[in-house]
Amino acid sequence: MEKKLTQKPINLLKVVLFGPESTGKTTLSRQLARHYNTVWAPEYAREYLQKKWNNERKTCEKEDLIPIAIGQMKIENKLAKKADKILICDTDLLETKVYSEEYYDGFVDKELEKAASKNSYDLYLLTYTDTPWEKDDLRDRPELRTEMFTAFESALKKYNKNYLLLKGDKETRLKNAVEEIDKLILKKKNLYSFSNSLQDTEMYSENENS
Repeated sequence: MEKKLTQKPINLLKVVLFGPESTGKTTLSRQLARHYNTVWAPEYAREYLQKKWNNERKTCEKEDLIPIAIGQMKIENKLAKKADKILICDTDLLETKVYSEEYYDGFVDKELEKAASKNSYDLYLLTYTDTPWEKDDLRDRPELRTEMFTAFESALKKYNKNYLLLKGDKETRLKNAVEEIDKLILKKKNLYSFSNSLQDTEMYSENENS
């Protein structure tokens, strides 16, 4: 199982959207992917739990966390190969770990905890709770968003993660995120690019056929 929870090595700038429910993570993921002309890894838990709700009328249970974590890493590793220099992740295993602790009385699967601390990202974008709560089938505990935010920020500090706190409207958040990401891009060399790899393949094919 450890292998299924582990990142495959690839030289990308990886950015995670991190924070409580309904704080604009998915919106910003899409905006950033569009801005940098790359792909973003959606939250597998939503797909998994929506199916569970539709079929069983049940919300997340402790036993769901490892299948969710495995599904998330499968998406991330798959889309990393299609990214151009930057991969935007709508969540990560550390977020799953925080939810596990907060929802299940401190319980965290040992394999999940190990992977959450081992997997590496260049930047976490911590989204604040100054956004309207948008109710759906899966979201709950709107009254505890501030408490959850504190738990998320505490996890980033505990594991010494590089993070930027984002507040304000969509435009302000996007602007501040882009400024921070641009600084990191300048520090990274020879970043993987799916577009460039396609061009190299086409050039090789042309040379072989000439």
